[in-house]
This record gives sequence, structure tokens and C-alpha cells, in this order.
Amino acid sequence: MALFPAFADAVESRKPPTGSSEGSGKELDWLSNPSFSTEDALLLHQHTTEVADLIPEKSPLASRTTSRSELSEESDTDERLKQSSKKRKKKKKKHHHYKKTKKKSKGDSSSSSESDLDTKHVKDKATGNGRNREKEAAANLDKKASNLTSERFVWLDDIQTLTAETFRIDKKSDPANWAYKSLYRGDIARYKRRGESCLGIDAKKQCITWDSSASKKKQLQRRPERYFTKANVKMLNTDGIPICNKNSPSDTTAFIPVFQMETGDPSDTTEVNPLGIYDSSTTVWLQGKGCKNADHESVNTQQTIQEPEINLNSILMSKVEEHNKKVRENPRDTNAWMELVSFQDELMRGPSPYASKGEHEVRRISLKLILEKKLAILERAIESNPSNVDLKLARLKICAEFWEPPALLKEWQKLIFLHPNNPELWKKYLLFCQSQFTTFSVSKINSLYGKCLTTLAAVQDGSMVSHPLLPGTEEAMLAIFIQQCHFLRQAGHSEKAVSLFQALIDFTFFKPDSVKDLPTRGQVEFFETFWDSGEPRIGEKGARGWKAWMHQQEKGGWVTLKSDDDDDEEEIDEDEEIKDKTLPKWRIWLDIEYSREARHWLPWRPDKTKKETEEDCEDPERQVLFDDLGPSLIRLSNPNLQHQLLYSFLQFLGVPCTSKLFPSNLYIAMDENNIFDSVLSDEKPLTSVGFPLSGFSSIGHMDTMPRGRHHIGHYKEGEEFIQNVFHSLFLLFPGKEKSNLSIFWLQYEISKVVQCFQAKKKKKLKAQGKKSKKLAKNLLKAPDNRNHLSLWKLYAYLEWLLGNITDARKVFDTALSTSGTGGLKSPQLCSLTLLYAQLEVELLESTEGAVLSRAVHILTKVAESGPYVPYGGQVLSVNVLKARKTYEHALQDYLSKIPISDQDQVRDADQLVNLVGCYALFQYLTVGIDAAVSVYAQTSEKLGAPGPQKCENAGENVGIQNVPTVLEAVTILHTNLLRFHMKISVYPLNPLREALTEALKRYPSNQSLWRSYIHIQRKSHSASKARRFFDGVTRSTDSLEPWLFAIQAEQMRKKLIENVQRADVGEIHSTIPETGLTNRIIALFEHAVQSENGTHCPLLWRMYLNFLASLGKKEQSKGLFYKALQNCPWAKVLYMDAIEYFPDHLQETLDLMTEKELRVRVPMEELDLLLEV
Repeated sequence: MALFPAFADAVESRKPPTGSSEGSGKELDWLSNPSFSTEDALLLHQHTTEVADLIPEKSPLASRTTSRSELSEESDTDERLKQSSKKRKKKKKKHHHYKKTKKKSKGDSSSSSESDLDTKHVKDKATGNGRNREKEAAANLDKKASNLTSERFVWLDDIQTLTAETFRIDKKSDPANWAYKSLYRGDIARYKRRGESCLGIDAKKQCITWDSSASKKKQLQRRPERYFTKANVKMLNTDGIPICNKNSPSDTTAFIPVFQMETGDPSDTTEVNPLGIYDSSTTVWLQGKGCKNADHESVNTQQTIQEPEINLNSILMSKVEEHNKKVRENPRDTNAWMELVSFQDELMRGPSPYASKGEHEVRRISLKLILEKKLAILERAIESNPSNVDLKLARLKICAEFWEPPALLKEWQKLIFLHPNNPELWKKYLLFCQSQFTTFSVSKINSLYGKCLTTLAAVQDGSMVSHPLLPGTEEAMLAIFIQQCHFLRQAGHSEKAVSLFQALIDFTFFKPDSVKDLPTRGQVEFFETFWDSGEPRIGEKGARGWKAWMHQQEKGGWVTLKSDDDDDEEEIDEDEEIKDKTLPKWRIWLDIEYSREARHWLPWRPDKTKKETEEDCEDPERQVLFDDLGPSLIRLSNPNLQHQLLYSFLQFLGVPCTSKLFPSNLYIAMDENNIFDSVLSDEKPLTSVGFPLSGFSSIGHMDTMPRGRHHIGHYKEGEEFIQNVFHSLFLLFPGKEKSNLSIFWLQYEISKVVQCFQAKKKKKLKAQGKKSKKLAKNLLKAPDNRNHLSLWKLYAYLEWLLGNITDARKVFDTALSTSGTGGLKSPQLCSLTLLYAQLEVELLESTEGAVLSRAVHILTKVAESGPYVPYGGQVLSVNVLKARKTYEHALQDYLSKIPISDQDQVRDADQLVNLVGCYALFQYLTVGIDAAVSVYAQTSEKLGAPGPQKCENAGENVGIQNVPTVLEAVTILHTNLLRFHMKISVYPLNPLREALTEALKRYPSNQSLWRSYIHIQRKSHSASKARRFFDGVTRSTDSLEPWLFAIQAEQMRKKLIENVQRADVGEIHSTIPETGLTNRIIALFEHAVQSENGTHCPLLWRMYLNFLASLGKKEQSKGLFYKALQNCPWAKVLYMDAIEYFPDHLQETLDLMTEKELRVRVPMEELDLLLEV
């Protein structure tokens, strides 16, 4: 039997005759099929037709069930068919494993169409050739087999006539096996055929899809885009389009109205829309009608899609036109030019308003493109305003992004040459040169400071005729001078910094009358002779000043007398500097360097009584020549600035004053980690000591960050120097100014006592206490200070700190008894009373017996304005009521006097703060915390916003920068009282947090408030509120304190979590997860060092370096160290920190310090010699 019955005749007709060769017949041998049985096929066909006639028309389920039961005998045959199909499926999967095939359902249309086409083809062939009945039966059998095999599940038992060789025609063969030359999947075409007919026969039954299955697979597996992807960031940066109805009036409504859809006649749509839930277009579609306005609606939809982009472009275009119009109509308006420059960032974030319709412009935001565009705008602005410095500074700031340092330096020099009389420009130029690591050296920058001050002094004298004197030049000159002194201190040249202060104080306060009319350079020439004469200078024993020396020179000179005092104090032996030679070399170097830094910060001068000469100095760097400081001497004529110079010098020596640095050099000089020290605020929140200039290391203290401060105060030579300075200044100032200096001296002694408390050094505390008490008594013995209540207050507070509470009360009572009957009108009396009452309140353990306390007696007696009587018992209720009324009327009188007259501003401001503190504390003790809070709230509401400006002006009038404002001081008292109340009783945290947040928004640079804030937040499990607050404050201010305290708060939180997780108490389940605190702290550091004030702050870089080193990231720490040097190459403490973190690179770091001319007191060669001894 032929394999294909249609070709049976062809096979038979080509059979060779008998005896001929068989080669011609072999060509069609493959068509014959010996296993095919015609009889079996006919029987199968007859049986199928009979079964089909017996089965009536039923449901598909019934017919399926019947056919399965009828064909149960053919299950064996179908099983073989199933196995055969499984094998073929495996083969197909093997060849097409890269394609994603879909399982066909039971009634797949493609299978049925294929079988129909095949059957039709067979029938046509049989009819055309006049086949016999057997061939027709074979065709029917083929059709039946195809029907059977088209079923998903066919059992061999269902086939009745089972033969030995049952086969199945596989219709799902892989055409790629014979369509291509190999089985390699790369040779197969990427398109996919749809339909099985030959190409070109029937266009309706064929289709070709050119989309590859691989791309579909990738498309299906693509993840949804997040908010930070490029497309979504661009969408978020664009402004939103307001939603409104064009036909509605312009007034805003409370909600967006929902308009009713217009529907047709309800009688026509009842059948298709019985519930009335479809819109009109859906109803028309359900009725079988076409949409009349389909084209119109598609146009409207397209317009709606394009409308937001058009609106956004129109908004940007209108802004561009507005900015261009401003600068075109008024090219002299520098603010308009600066706004146009800042607008470029917004313009580049949005889509281009200049792209044509239908053109999708692919815009790549390039930083260089924006900078060049800004640069072009600024150059046009400078052409219209050639004398404007702000525009030129903005241009230089942009140029710094992509210009090389030498080119940038030339531009700065051109700018300074054009504007030599602008002090603000000089400050920025000095900072620029000071922070250029490649060209930095100490001598170069120091000479640049001298050139700056010499030029400004010439402008001040009028000798530079080409440029006028700008307002505020004298104050700016003093700020630059102080910045130079701090620069030399940070670079390790302490001797030069001290000599600069000594020279300028002599040049300012001890100037002879004969040279006062000369220009500054002429006065400096006369001063040089005094400086080089070897005469004692301020701070040295026997110092008389320049004026007395010149006066005596005119008479014939001094008669040199031998010194009476013993100078038997031996210098510390160099061999004894090394206490333990077994320590590592880098540790020994750090110890010796620190020791010499602490002992040798005074300039060395030959002692004439010992017949010393300049050659006797072992370290030539300790000698200071006049050439190093002569160009920096300036003339100060304003008394307020003269006092500011004195206070800055005392602050430089470590004496706490009411002065702060000028804002220009505030953060450049900040380099010590004591900014976070709470100074007894945790134990005694009411009387916590806040020093005005924490964060700045005083002269002689250059400690590494991990080790902290080694010693308290100064060594003997330094303490004598400070004592001599005060004695010299006492002779210079009489009266009130002398009393202020006495207060500063006593505050310095108290600060050393507080540091002893913090360091827990009991022996040192006892010795320091004796010295401080002796000094206080000597100061109070002076005739001018006997009735000075501020000194009495400090002496009593010193006794209280030392634990002598009984003696302290005697001192307080004595001071109050001798103060007279000034009452609440005396600022000093109010201040003394407030401190006395606060100290007494801190002794209370609860508020239950507060009315009977000594504090109520003190506050009541002051309000009575009568003679003070020491505490004798409970205060009468009548006296309490009278005192309350007195406080209330006094407070109303002071609040009604705002604004205060200029001459009484500072005195009345202090009086108001002390009065509010006394009244609030009185209310707290007699009524409760709510009454005290209401007093503070009433005062804050009355002072309001004008408070800061009012008191800032007051600070300028007395020459003291940044005097705490009234509202700021009142807020500190308010928060301290709330903290104390929470300590001794139960009270919610929210009032304190709200008070602190409101105050910090107004005064973001107040360190005391920040310390209180992080103190109350450190115990909170949820840091989200504090983080949001820190983030808001850092965005709204340029101060660096919010960044520093935000970092400190996170580090405290990290330390707390580590302590909990590492606690040795068995199994610990931490309730506070780490949650990426390390990464958060690093991110805060990165943002802080990129800010304008943080870039050149040594303290911030030291904290960052210390944090990375504590994590053990040595390579990252090393990279950060060199990055810090790029911004602060003058800070010697950074190099010393690096030596402790990277001890292997000791020699490399010392070579770098020597190259940049930083002060190295212990060269490596000297250290090797000391170790050999």
C-alpha cells in the first residue's frame, strides 16, 4: 500500500517489467507503505459512520461522553498515539526552547483549518485520478485519524480495530527543521508565520508578524519604573497644570463639579441600557450604530493630551519673556540679572519652549551647558554694570566650576586690582587663596594678609586717591586682622599670632600723642623702633607700653633694674619629654609635639638679665621678626572696635568673654569638638554655663580628635602671661570697663573649675578652687569692685560649685544686704537674685514644698524693694500676693516701653530678661509650671519679631558682636525651666519641644538651644520628627550649627543602639533597629561639607574623618583626608589627626606639613636623636 493513496497509481505505473533493471523504480519506493492495511481502514470507516448515525444531536458534553464510551475499545491505539505525540512535543521543545509557545485549546481553529485543508487536498487528488473505493476509504481513514488526533486526550482503547503498527500524523511539526540549513537557532528568521498555507495562495489565511518573541518576553519582564528614573524625574520637575473648567467663572469653588452626561431618549435605550449606567458612546455602540463624531473625538483627545505640554511651554515662555523684559528695560538692576541667572536652572529642568510642534526634542541636561549659559548672561550684565562687584563675584563662582586654578587666580587678581578698596572682596579673595592646596604656603598667605591690610589702611588714610573709602572698612579691617591671627594659630605659628595681638594692642592703646597725626605707615615706622628695642610688651613683666617708652627715650632712656623675682623654674628637660620609649614612634611624636605646643606658644625673646642673645634660641621659629607683623598693623579709631580687639585677644587666650567672632571668620576658625559639651546642663539645667565661643580651641591647645583636651588652662608661663595682660589692662581702663575685665578674669577661673568637674579630676579641682577663691577675694578687695554685685555673684557661684553651699549663701546674703533698696529696677540686683533663686530651686527634689523654700523668700524680698533680711522661715501669703502684683506691674511697664531708647538699650534689655526670669520662677514656685509658661508666652508675644533687630543694633553700639537678643535669652530661660520641671516631676515633652523648635527657627546658630534640643531627642525611639526639623532648618539658613548638631544627634543615636545591641546581659532583642544610620550620617556629612560655610570648616572635616576612621574604613578615610586638605590646607590639627589614624604614613605627613610651611616643632631627625639617648 502506498504511503499516500493519491500517488498509488504513480507507483504502480512506474513499476519496471519483469527482468528489467530495478533502478528506475527505486525513486518512488519511499511512497509505498507495506504496513498499511486497506481492510482495516475500511472496517474502521464503516464502524465510525454507523456510530455517527446512531448518536442523535446532543449537547457537546453528551456527545463527548458518548464518543468516549463507544471508543473504549480503541484505548490502546490512542495511548500509543499519545506517547508518539509526547515524543514529538519533546523534540519540538528541544528545537524551539527559546520561543514562548502557547498551549492550544481543544477546539483550536488552526488545527481544524489545517486538517480541513489537508482533507480537501486528498479528496481532490482522488477524484481527479479516478481512484477506487479503497483509496476513498483510506482518505476517510486519514480524516478520522486527523479528527482523533486533534483531540487533546485520545485513548488507544477507544479505537476498536487495533493493529500491530498504529501510527499518528503529527500536524504540529517544526517547519524550521526543513526550511533552514541547520538546527542552530541563530539561522532561523526573527519573524513568525501565522497560518499554514503557502505564501501567495490565500491572502486571508496567512499573516507574518515581524515582532520577535524575545522582545515580547523582555517587554513582559520589564519592571515598572521608579520615581528616580530619568523620565519620572523630568516629570516631577515640571510644574503641575491647574485643573479648572474654562467655562466656569474665575472664583474658586470648594470642590470640582461633576457634570451630568447628556443621554438620548430613554425609550430608545431601555433595552441596551436598563440601569442607565453607560455613557452615550457605549449605548450607541451596544445598539450597533456607528459613532458619528469619531474623528472629531479623536482630535479632541489628541488636543487634550498635548494641552499640558503646551500650557507648560507657555508658562516657561512667559517667565523667559518677563525676565528678559526686566533686564532689557532696566539693565542697571543687578537683582534682575541675578534672578535671570538663577532662573536658568528651572528653565533647563523643564521641556524646551523653543521646540517646534510635533518635534520631540531630546534634551540632555549638561552642567557645563548651564554654566556657560549663566556665564554669558553675567558677562552681559557686567557690560551694563562694570563697577558692580556682586556680579563679578557670581561670575568667578561659576568660573570656579570648570576653570583651572591658575586662570581663576589671574581673574581674582584682576578683580582685586580694579577694586582694592572693597573689604568684602578682600575677604573672599583671602579665603580663595588660603584654600588652594596646590599654591598654598603659610608665608605666602601671611604676606597676602599684610598686603590686604596695608592697602585698606592706605585707603583709610586717603593716600590712595583713586578709590574712595567705603563704609564699614574699619570694622572689616579688624575682622581680617583677627582672621589672620586665627589662621596663624591653626597653622601652628602661635608665636606670630600672639605677637600680632601684642603689637596691635600697643599700637592702639599706648600710642604717643606725637605720632597720632601721621598716616598709618608713618606710625608703623616709629613703632618698629620700639618693637626692636627689647622693651617688655603687653603680657610680659614690667611692660609699660610704647607711649611711656618713647616719652622716656626723649628724656634719656630707662634705668635697667635687676628683676626681683626668682626665675628658678627650670625648662623641661628634652630627655624627660619622652615618658615611655616603648610606645610607637608616632605616639611619641604626638606627645612631644603636643607638649611643646602647650608650653612654647609665647614668642621667645632673649633675657637681658641672663645676657642671652638671639643666637641662644634653640628653635629659631619661636622668634618673631617685625617684618612678619608690620604690614598687618592698622589704625582703630572707634572705641567700640578697640574694645572688640581686647575681647578678641582675651578670647584667643581662652578667657570667656561676651564677644563672638565676626561672621566672616566664624566657621573658618572653628576647629575644636567642645561645641557639644553640655557643661553641667544635664545635672543643673537651670544654671548651666554656656560659654560664648565654644568650638574654638584657645592658644596652646592642639589636641587630636580621639584623645581630647589633655590639660586644663595653661602651664605656669601661660597663666602668668594672662595675669600680666589683665594687670596691664587694669591700668589702662578705669571704672566700668575695669570691672568688666575683672568679671572676665573671674569667669575664666570658673571655667577651669567647670572643666575640672567634667574631667572628674578631684585633686586638680581642689587646687584650682583655692587659686580661684584667692583671686576672687583679691578682686573684691579693690575699692572699685567692693560694691560690684556681678563680682559678688560670680564669687558666690564659685563657692556653690565647689560644694561650699553654706559659705555661698553667706556671700549671697551679704551682697543682697549691701545692695540697697533698688529692688526690681536694678539690673545687677535682679541678676544676682535670679541666680541665687535658681541655685536654691535646683536643690529641690519635688515641687510639693516649693512655697516654703528659701527661693520664694529671696524673690519676695527683692520685689518688696526694702532691706534684705536673711531667710527665717515660711513667707506670709500676703507678702506673696504683694510680690506677684509688683512683678506683674513691673513687667507691664518694661513691655510697654518697647522700643527702648538707644542709650539704655543694653541695660534695659538685661533688666527685662532678669525680670522675666524672676517673675516666671516666682510663679513656678507659688502657682505652678503653667503660670510660669504663661509669663514666658506673654513676653515672647510682646517682643515678637522686632526683638532680634533691636538687640543686634544694641550689640553694635557697644562694640560687642552678636549679643544674645532679649527674646533669645528669654527662650533659653523658658526651656531651662521646662527641662528642670521634667527632671523632678512628670510633664509632657511636647511643650518643651515646641518651644525649642520655634526658638531654633528664629535663632538657628544658638548652640545652647541646640544642645537642649538634642538632649531631649536622644531618648526618643522615633527620630523622624527631629530629622524633618533638622532638614527644614538646614534648608532655610546658612548657619553651620544645624548641620553639626544633626550629625551629633544621629551619632548619639547610633551609639545608643550599639550599646543596647552589645550589652552583656544575655540574649538582647533590640527595639531600635540600626536602619542605615551609618549611611545617613555619611550623607549628612557629605551635604554639610558641600555647603558654603561647611566647605572650609576644619571642625566639620575632623568630625567626618573621625567617623570614617571609627568605622574601620581606612582607605576611604585616607581619601577623605586628602579631600579635606584641598579645602583646609592650613589646619594643622587635620594633619595630627591623620598621623593618629594612619601611623604608617608619619614621615609622608610630616613632609607634607614641611612643604606647606606648617609649624613642625619636633622634626623627625630630632626625634631619632632623642630616642637614641
